[in-house]
Amino acid sequence: MTDAIEPTDGPDGTRPADAADAPDAPAPPQATDPADGTGSKGATPGAGPGRVLLPIATAARTRAAVGELLRPQRGLALRGFAVMVVATAVGLLTQPLLGRVVDLAADNRPPSAITTTVVLLVAVAVTQGLTTGLGLSLISRLGETVLARLRERFVERALGLPLEQVERAGSGDLTVRVTGDVSLIADAVRNALPELARSLLAIVLTLGALALLDWRFLLAALLAVPIQVHTARWYVRRAVPLYAEQRVANGAQQQQLLDTIGGGATVRAFRLEKEHTERVAERSWSVVGLTMRGVHLVLSFYSRLHIAEFIGLAAVLGTGFLLVREGAASLGTATAAALYFHSLFTPINSALVLIDDAQSAIASLARIVGVADLPLPEEPARAATPRDASVTVTGLGHAYQDGHPVLDGVELALAPGERVALVGASGAGKTTLAKLIAGIHRPTTGTLRLGGERLDEIGPAAIRRTVALITQETHVFAGSLADDLRLAKSDATEAELRDALDQVDALAWVEALPDGLDTVVGDGGHRLSGARTQALALARLILADPPVVILDEATAEAGSTGARALEKAVARAVDGRTALIVAHRLTQAATADRVVVMDAGRVVESGTHDELLATGGRYAELWDAWSGTRRTGPATPHGPLDTGPAAAPGPDGPPGS
Repeated sequence: MTDAIEPTDGPDGTRPADAADAPDAPAPPQATDPADGTGSKGATPGAGPGRVLLPIATAARTRAAVGELLRPQRGLALRGFAVMVVATAVGLLTQPLLGRVVDLAADNRPPSAITTTVVLLVAVAVTQGLTTGLGLSLISRLGETVLARLRERFVERALGLPLEQVERAGSGDLTVRVTGDVSLIADAVRNALPELARSLLAIVLTLGALALLDWRFLLAALLAVPIQVHTARWYVRRAVPLYAEQRVANGAQQQQLLDTIGGGATVRAFRLEKEHTERVAERSWSVVGLTMRGVHLVLSFYSRLHIAEFIGLAAVLGTGFLLVREGAASLGTATAAALYFHSLFTPINSALVLIDDAQSAIASLARIVGVADLPLPEEPARAATPRDASVTVTGLGHAYQDGHPVLDGVELALAPGERVALVGASGAGKTTLAKLIAGIHRPTTGTLRLGGERLDEIGPAAIRRTVALITQETHVFAGSLADDLRLAKSDATEAELRDALDQVDALAWVEALPDGLDTVVGDGGHRLSGARTQALALARLILADPPVVILDEATAEAGSTGARALEKAVARAVDGRTALIVAHRLTQAATADRVVVMDAGRVVESGTHDELLATGGRYAELWDAWSGTRRTGPATPHGPLDTGPAAAPGPDGPPGS
């Protein structure tokens, strides 16, 4: 179980924090694989150096996925189609009735002669309106049902993705898919799909009605088709790759903004404002350039359509003139034919314009299907069960980039119920080790065992039940505070919620909230401080009741007073559990059963607080530096890399080390 996963990418979005702190670690090579909708999994230009974006489904796979989603809704689809056919057919009676009015006027009939025709026109309008409304509602229900299934499948896969894969892709890619892509598809389903269905039916049935008037009217109207077909094919060939490239560029822009704003403290500390501003500008201008290409493409598209309309209408009017002159058709029939063709302007233009929305939606759909098709992490055929809450690390090594190890030959053993503090300077590999034990990353070398069983033999689901990871970036979910807590245990009673809050000294302030446990928190709700947010995470930890707990600088966001209260809460929350605490403050190390010191990706010291102080080694140096800082002034801020390369290291360096 992971309460909050701290991103391991550096503030510039190029590499994980440990790798970034490793000596002489070069920037990864620029990605070269295009995200062209072919389903390739390579990194994508514009995605940022080192990014390996989530996959994009091929066109064939996207069509197959839509078919799979529609198959269970065939009955609803047929009913909607049938009603729309009736509505469109009824509407096509309007033109012949208007032609009848023209014939009556041409024959100098009295005004009363058109009464019946006018009544029929009113009946046609009412019937068409009612049936069109019913048909569109059925098609909208079909679209919303399919969209809901696709969204549920996407969210299921997104939540089940290995966190290592999400971190490699960057949060921007997944964020754009969850927000922009899903919203674009939803808009297409709610607006474009019903309109497209109605337009296509109107086109087909109107052409059939022209043929019933006189086949020569149909031939005249079809003169516009070659231009329209050529225009559509010309547009699609250019629009599909353009919109796919645009979605990738939007994701890259989002990621760069997240990296720059999220790493603002580091950007300022290293005076990288100009470099990051240039990166944001580069990503933004890339999006602007692609958008303007799209605008020019659409303008050219409409220009060609207008030419087709002119040719078709001129041909129908010319044919009507010849047929009326020869007596082969009445003036009313020719009028009806011209009105039929003119009525095609709206559905044809709508259908072709909707191609624009459709291409953008298809590009987004391919990105959604690419994630929805990802296999869930495989569980072992016969999952092993940990015998106890021990943790054993043997010969562990890990590298984010080949040839630049972050961990090397780490040996560590945690006995059941033991509380171990992990300390070290920034870049020592503490966060990486914590995430490896939590199952977020797979080690490059060595083995990890929980309760004597290898992690790959236990399986992802059992690891989540066995190990909980809490970082300083805990999230407050939107909803009532009680619902937020029940994410850890859905059937928890109110008494259990109160007991968990009481154990972390949070019950008093929760009861003081406007509505107590029913107070709405998160986005749009009551704002909670960093210390209170972490207290909620600790309460969820107690409710989830995992045997192994990893706390990665879980008190770093709290002030001095809040940190002391949180440290007491942490002690109660991990009581009786095996705990690995990446210590932000060395007071946590002083009260731990054992202290493990890391340096340059290795364990260099291990022992109790008093033992390590007596030896005068690395831990004693860290303790002296930390104690001296506390005596002489405020502690150095523990933001990402905010100590600077020339500053004396803090007790464990910045978050993400």
